[in-house]
Amino acid sequence: MNDLTKVKPSHTQRTAFVYIRQSSPAQVEYNRESTARQYALVDQAQELGWAKEQVIVIDEDLGVSGSGFTERSGFARMTAEVALGRVGIVFGLEVSRMARNNADWYRLFDLCSITDTLVGDSDGLYHPALFNDRLVLGLKGIMAEAELHILRARLEGGIRNKAARGELRRGLPVGFVWGEEDGQVRFHPDESVVSTVRTVFSKFTELGSVRKVWLWFRSEGLSFPLRSHMKSDIRWVAPSYHTIHQVLTNPVYAGAYAYGKSHRDRYVDDQGRLRKRTRLLPMAEWPVLLPEHHPGYIDWATFQANQTRIAANEHPQPHQAGGAVREGGALLQGLATCGKCGRRLHTHYQGRNASPGYHCAGKDLVDGRGVYCLNVGGIQIDQAVVDAFLKGLTPAALEATQLAIQQLEADHDAALSQWRLAVERAGYEAERAERQYRAVEPENRLVARGLETEWERRLRDLAAAEAELERRERQRPRVLSEEEKKKILSLGSDLHKVWRAPTTTDRDRKELLRALLEEVIVTVDRDERRAHLTLRWRGGTLTELDLSLPRMKPRGLHTDEDTISLLRRLAVHYSDDVIAGIFNRQGRTTASGERFTALHVGSLRRYRNIPRFQPPAEPPTGQVVPIRQAAQILGVYPSTIHRWLNDGFIAGEQLTPGAPWQIRITDELQARFVEQAPSGYLPMLETTLKLGVSRQTVLQRVKSGELEALLVTRGRRRGLRIKVVDDQPGLFHE
Repeated sequence: MNDLTKVKPSHTQRTAFVYIRQSSPAQVEYNRESTARQYALVDQAQELGWAKEQVIVIDEDLGVSGSGFTERSGFARMTAEVALGRVGIVFGLEVSRMARNNADWYRLFDLCSITDTLVGDSDGLYHPALFNDRLVLGLKGIMAEAELHILRARLEGGIRNKAARGELRRGLPVGFVWGEEDGQVRFHPDESVVSTVRTVFSKFTELGSVRKVWLWFRSEGLSFPLRSHMKSDIRWVAPSYHTIHQVLTNPVYAGAYAYGKSHRDRYVDDQGRLRKRTRLLPMAEWPVLLPEHHPGYIDWATFQANQTRIAANEHPQPHQAGGAVREGGALLQGLATCGKCGRRLHTHYQGRNASPGYHCAGKDLVDGRGVYCLNVGGIQIDQAVVDAFLKGLTPAALEATQLAIQQLEADHDAALSQWRLAVERAGYEAERAERQYRAVEPENRLVARGLETEWERRLRDLAAAEAELERRERQRPRVLSEEEKKKILSLGSDLHKVWRAPTTTDRDRKELLRALLEEVIVTVDRDERRAHLTLRWRGGTLTELDLSLPRMKPRGLHTDEDTISLLRRLAVHYSDDVIAGIFNRQGRTTASGERFTALHVGSLRRYRNIPRFQPPAEPPTGQVVPIRQAAQILGVYPSTIHRWLNDGFIAGEQLTPGAPWQIRITDELQARFVEQAPSGYLPMLETTLKLGVSRQTVLQRVKSGELEALLVTRGRRRGLRIKVVDDQPGLFHE
């Protein structure tokens, strides 16, 4: 292997590459001896016969892994030079420095064998074209890759074993710190941090939505603790939705230790490069999950209930119930399902009063058009469900009222406690700045001025926090008296008054319904005008309700026969939206006095059994076409067609005033649009000069047919051309 006779003059005439690499920046910083040994290969290349200027050092891959998942520009440049035959020898301290994967390593020494390039390391010289040298290089590559696998397996095995005991120290979310013992997790020593995190969970219990908790923090002007890593200081910033969501979905806050929540997959990208990506795993696939590992802000059962509630607030998948409550009077939003197909019912609002209604998104094909499984008004259905709900809730009315009183009195306590802690924290920062200022030598004015400025800034922050706390304490609701409490308790016995109170919003009513109801199955019999409701309560109890639906009363309104007659003629040629535009331009209105829409026209057409417009697949030659299509056929702009219509050069058709113009495409009309004017046809200016008449007179003669005109559609001088003969009489010709 150390046979120096392998070095030929053909090798020393080319360059020598010294490849230097270490796997991480930490190795570059601390393992300096390895770096020095690699740079010493330059001297070895000179001893073998290469001049100093022929030796090229490639060290741009220092701190880059050789596993194959990271782009190495230096290795790629060296491989390209070897493939071009410009390299006589490649030096590396060992094979693992050049590559930790066989794909890169075999590609390199295959190219070396083809281009007669030597490979040198600390053990000797190799010629990849020789069988024995190639065998040794191949074994070294295999050992380098196996070494990486063994090292990684040992490290990961120790990590997994320690994580299985809950003792592996990883980054903790804000609100926790590691204790002195193995696996010990404690609450953060800062009381304000702990109080803020507890407020997040208490407000979620009250509001039931991540977004509502986030909006509450923003409305109260509260800050949230944040830190970049475990050793960084706490920073108080305005919370984001993502921050609140992470707190509510992290199992660490429930006292659980979790490891392996994500998995790294390998894949090949569009350019054929090997990549890695991180994929989040569901909780059932986590390798380590230890509930009750440490004290938490909530217990494990509460955490699981919170996850179920958050999942229910997400936008539901097709045909599934759920979703967060929204504005609107449809109280069964997210609860109602179709009794025929099982799909989730959609809500709609119609009429001037925006009356709620429900319809099924699934459509059956009836008489060539889609028909909903059900489409029913929601007022009667909502009232029947509310009556059953209030009847079942009456035994718990008193207890719920007492909880409402406690919530009313303590509503502002959470926000005020956070502001009191903020004042205390600002006071500490001001005292700390004062101590730092007084500890500096007075003569050192450069430092003293900076500390003095910091002290003044902290004092301003303290004054602002105290003023804000005082303002919020003045706005705090007064405590209810005993008489007011008795009045509220008496009101709690009649939940109907509370339900209909103007202070009770539709959101509140929907939240109350969801507290006990899981699903309301709606089945409608159109012929009998009856609805059957199945209420599924939490716990599995079912309640069956039957109610009659009101029949539509005739209002004595009808559309005038002139509009119906016009609709019959227009429906043969136009779609519903175009007909609606024609009716509106003519000033026509619906039976109720409203402007026409495509929906109105379609309903009126179906009620009168008028067939809808069916556009032909391909219009035949000579067919009457709209202006835009006529412009495409004739090769001009639609504005040109409009101008010729207004000037009377071509004829158009309208079914009724206000309807779109249509042009009949004939051979004669197409012959008037040419790319180049024949001889005898002059522009407008020359025509007026030759005839001695005005432009308006020429246009009038063209319109009456006395003069022939063509339209040139191509070239820089495109436009109207008039045929003028020599004996053409002028305006004043006798």
